[in-house]
Amino acid sequence: MTEHHSTPSKEEIALLEVFDRLGPSQIVLVSNAAQAELALKALSGARALGFDTESKPTFTKNEVSDGPHIVQLSTLNQAFIFQLTDADCRRAVASLLESPSIAKPGFGLGDDKRRILSKLGVEMQEVIELNTVFHNRGYRKDMGVRGAVAVLFNQRFIKSKKASTSNWSNAQLSEAQLVYAANDAYAALRVYLALGLDKSE
Repeated sequence: MTEHHSTPSKEEIALLEVFDRLGPSQIVLVSNAAQAELALKALSGARALGFDTESKPTFTKNEVSDGPHIVQLSTLNQAFIFQLTDADCRRAVASLLESPSIAKPGFGLGDDKRRILSKLGVEMQEVIELNTVFHNRGYRKDMGVRGAVAVLFNQRFIKSKKASTSNWSNAQLSEAQLVYAANDAYAALRVYLALGLDKSE
């Protein structure tokens, strides 16, 4: 029988020390062919990359999102934010997402596979939904990045509500948007490694 574990409450998490995030100098925006080529070289040899996407929010009942508008991939030292308006950026990130040799852990990925297929024309490979891993280990509630960071590192992960609901289709992303997006992917990689899921070690 699986042992059940509780998820920390918002109040408990609020008392913890802050999780050490990537700063602006560790975040690379990828928005043209030259940047896409450099990003591909930097990331192609990775065994695992923290993964997430962001889409411009929809506010009306029948409005359909044409997202994702950005894809975030992170190592332990750097996060790369791919803007999908550029064809070269789309090709570069597509080749990484369809690679079976790179694990892509993330949280709340839901319909990301379907959206990536629609947007980039590729089937994602080796996507790891970390919520499922926690569920299989006895956590009954959806864990999410905040809960996972609290459980594994005894730290508080900061997420900006303002950034989360901002316009991710903007050509010029703000520093707050870049930091928010990068650290969702970075934290997913940290959690993946802390859970001992990197079988290549």
